[in-house]
Amino acid sequence: MKLCNSNSCLALALLFFSINLPWLLQGLAPGNETDRFALLNFKRGITSDPTGRVFNSWYDSFHFCSWFGITCSPRHQRVTSLVLKGQNLMGSISPYVGNLSFLRILDLQNNSFHGQIPQEVVNLSRLQLLLLNNNTLKGKLPSNLSHCSQLRIIDLSVNGVEGKIPTELGRLAKLERLVLGVNNLTGEIPPSLGNLSSLTRFSVLRNNLVGNIPADMGRLISLTFFSVAANHLSALGNLINLIDLGMEHNFFIGVIPSFIGKFWKLQGLLLWGNRLSGLIPSSLGNLTRLSILQLSQNKFEGSLPSSIGNCTSLMLLNVARNHLTGHIPQEITGLFSLSILLNLKQNSLTGNLPDGVGKLINLNQLDVSGNNLSGEIPTTIGDCLSLEYLNMRANSFQGGIPSSMASLRGLQELDLSRNNLTGKIPEGLQRLPFLQYLNLSFNNFEGEVPTKGLFRNASALSLIGNAKLCGGVTELGLPKCPSQVMKKGKSHASKLAITITCVVLGVLLMLAILILACRVRMSRKRSSPTPSSMADKHHVKVSYRDLHQATSGFSSNNLIGSGGFGSVYKGFLNIERERPVAIKVLKLRQERASKSFMAECEVLRNVRHRNLVKLLTYCSSLDYKNNEFKALIFEFMGMGSLENWLHQPAGNLNFLQRLNIAIDVASALHYLHHLCENPIIHCDIKPSNVLLDDEMVAHISDFGLARLLFTNNDVFRNQTSSIGIKGTVGYAPPEYAMGSPASKEGDVYSYGILLLEMFSGKRPTEEMFVDGLNLHNFVKNALPERLTETVDKTILPREMEEKSATSSALPESEYKKEEIQGAEMSQKEYLLSILKIGVACSAESTKERMEMGDVAKDLHLIRSKFLGVRIYG
Repeated sequence: MKLCNSNSCLALALLFFSINLPWLLQGLAPGNETDRFALLNFKRGITSDPTGRVFNSWYDSFHFCSWFGITCSPRHQRVTSLVLKGQNLMGSISPYVGNLSFLRILDLQNNSFHGQIPQEVVNLSRLQLLLLNNNTLKGKLPSNLSHCSQLRIIDLSVNGVEGKIPTELGRLAKLERLVLGVNNLTGEIPPSLGNLSSLTRFSVLRNNLVGNIPADMGRLISLTFFSVAANHLSALGNLINLIDLGMEHNFFIGVIPSFIGKFWKLQGLLLWGNRLSGLIPSSLGNLTRLSILQLSQNKFEGSLPSSIGNCTSLMLLNVARNHLTGHIPQEITGLFSLSILLNLKQNSLTGNLPDGVGKLINLNQLDVSGNNLSGEIPTTIGDCLSLEYLNMRANSFQGGIPSSMASLRGLQELDLSRNNLTGKIPEGLQRLPFLQYLNLSFNNFEGEVPTKGLFRNASALSLIGNAKLCGGVTELGLPKCPSQVMKKGKSHASKLAITITCVVLGVLLMLAILILACRVRMSRKRSSPTPSSMADKHHVKVSYRDLHQATSGFSSNNLIGSGGFGSVYKGFLNIERERPVAIKVLKLRQERASKSFMAECEVLRNVRHRNLVKLLTYCSSLDYKNNEFKALIFEFMGMGSLENWLHQPAGNLNFLQRLNIAIDVASALHYLHHLCENPIIHCDIKPSNVLLDDEMVAHISDFGLARLLFTNNDVFRNQTSSIGIKGTVGYAPPEYAMGSPASKEGDVYSYGILLLEMFSGKRPTEEMFVDGLNLHNFVKNALPERLTETVDKTILPREMEEKSATSSALPESEYKKEEIQGAEMSQKEYLLSILKIGVACSAESTKERMEMGDVAKDLHLIRSKFLGVRIYG
């Protein structure tokens, strides 16, 4: 059949090719074929793919743009990212990777690639992220990486790269992060790196570099993290925006320059394990944001500057293994913020351990061993209620062990060996429930050794070098104590007469005390204003008139909150020197209000902790209408409640602030549950009962439902409140609804819900939680795959920007969001760990819930890792 003439056929053919030519050319494009060929050669360099999921799709039956780890540009179908991080791959990096000319991201971190970094990488002119860290690569750095003019991040840390740092790197004008730590680099730091004006992180720690930091490096005023090796600090004077300065474990020499005090944003200063000498500059006291100060294992001399006491955010101070002399400044032992470690060991410090050490109520570890300290151990040491590790060995302490040490109920290790201590071993030490190691050797103790608690375990106890000790368990091998022999001059009749006389006098004395107590009680009932019967000598005395004046007649303008049992007003008491106070006025017409008042007073009378609201005094009196009036006066918390910060637009807490608050609350509950003489259950942990002071330190408040627990043969019984209501809907554990008594596990559940709310941004009472779904199940079912859907959206983006600035490194149109975030995944890992703790605490079964001591430890560890803290002796 005749279909067309020659002219019409030619026209149809031209029309067909004009329509389909772009698709035909794309399939035959040499660039596409070059990319496919380069990827296949890259695959041939891999000798092991343990999971099999990486290269199962790398076959011709699939287009290479759909292969695992490959992303292509939509328009040209050219490879723009090769991301195979954390797949346990083994092999070498093929030189053909240099043919992927459109590549912007090369991410092979956390594998086992060996061999050299191929020189052909320098052909990748569009490359922006080069992430090869945590492999076993060797050889030298490619010398012409400056050809990759778009590079923003280079991370080659934790490999075996050797040789010198190429001078040409100074031409990478857009470079923001240069991380070369933990390699075998040698030579000096090129002065040309001073041209990298966009650099925000520079790390070459744990290398073998020599020489000085070039003076040109001082131009890097935007630097937020700096870590170098085998150099000194003289050229850092312009780095006023530093946040973390990490130079640990290298070969630094010289002194710390005084201008370090200009780095007012500095939060972490880690210089341990070098050869620094001279004085520790007093200008460090200007660093009021400093959280971590690690100066151990150097050659510092002179005294420890008292100005460090101005570092009111300091959580860790480690100056161990230096040549420091002089006294321990009172200002340092008065740092309430110290919570992780105070390590002064192996210096030549003299004088007494200051009495102010008792102010370190939140400190976890204290080590003053190996010095020349003398005098008696201060009794205030018993106020350090969070101590778990206390080492005072190898000093010249005298006197006895203060009985107050029995208050350190969280103590796990205690070393007082090699001192000049005398007297008997306090029996209170055998009641420390968590003590695992006790070393009292080489002192002058005498008398009978206790036989309970830790003293039953001879392997956990060292008493050698105390010749006058006796008794104890047989495994200690001590001589038996001589029996008490009555003096010969006393007859049976005289002993009987003395006994009868003592009994009669005792009965008379008890009657006199009872009569006096009754009279005092009657007198108090007849008087109108009653000052705090439980306020110590520092507490003020207030009346209804004082409070009426302080609040302008309890004006609504001064009302700052209202709860089930009362209203809270802000006021100013003249006797408090015009500092604001919070006045909680009880609604006495409310059922159980009076009991709530007594419960809260009884609790707050017996507790002292940095993260518990401080009761100044209370008032129990009559108002101007002769109605009964009761009020509690607290220290004012200037930043309000956690509830407002979580759920009001003005709040906007960042990740670290939330973590600090979570640690504060966990520390307070650990104290209440395990470190009080009589354990306490709060019964109503929720955001509105967590108050923040001006430094954003969290304090637990509102003990109106609290219960005191007394131990008797390890069986707990309720002592104070008989209130039926326990907790708040959403935060109260499910067993309370079934009539179960209040318990520490109930507080743990409430804390778990609080923790999930803090990091998810969702209240447990939101409308979405119906038909068996609650906040616990919502988070648990989402982890770990849907972590980003669970986390409060206000946290992750901002913190990612603060930690690494990685998210802003590339236009989002040029990469996959999840791939660029691979450059800084630790933030998600921290969030995942925190949410897992919240899920574990809020488990439905009480047996599956964590203890608050373990919660506090785990959160401390997360914060330490987040801040880059490593604790070394």
